[in-house]
Amino acid sequence: MSALDHPGIRKVAAALSESGHHEAADGIRVLADAVRTAAEAASAVNVPVGAIANSLVFAAVRDGVATPLLVLTSGAHRADTDLLAELAGADRIDRAKPDFVREHTGQVIGGVSPIGHPAPIPTFVDVDLERYEVVWAAAGHPHAVFPTTYAGLVALTGGTPARVAR
Repeated sequence: MSALDHPGIRKVAAALSESGHHEAADGIRVLADAVRTAAEAASAVNVPVGAIANSLVFAAVRDGVATPLLVLTSGAHRADTDLLAELAGADRIDRAKPDFVREHTGQVIGGVSPIGHPAPIPTFVDVDLERYEVVWAAAGHPHAVFPTTYAGLVALTGGTPARVAR
């Protein structure tokens, strides 16, 4: 089986195509090694680390109930959970456990794509990604990435542009 035949990658490719982002779907790259960090992904596709759109899933806790929050942040910095709590109107933001991530995205940590989830997830898109002509995001598997633009990420996810780091 070819790596492009992996169900997670197929689901992301289909979501890209269905949303009219055929160029991104055709641009999916399956890499020889897993790229679980922004630095590894940047090195693999030969771009600045800031051009990597990390897909971070958090648990937004409000009145004791945790719901998923997806934050697409530039690989050049870390998301500020206090700021995210303010933006999301949550009591607090917790780092999501692997089973929570898989339940809400259908994907594993290290390969979580901005799209292709079982249901839409509220999403913030880091405004710092706008400075890059092309940004790279995970394509549903730790060995796969796809190119898009900042505007493309916002459109694909229905996300809210936001400053996610102080």
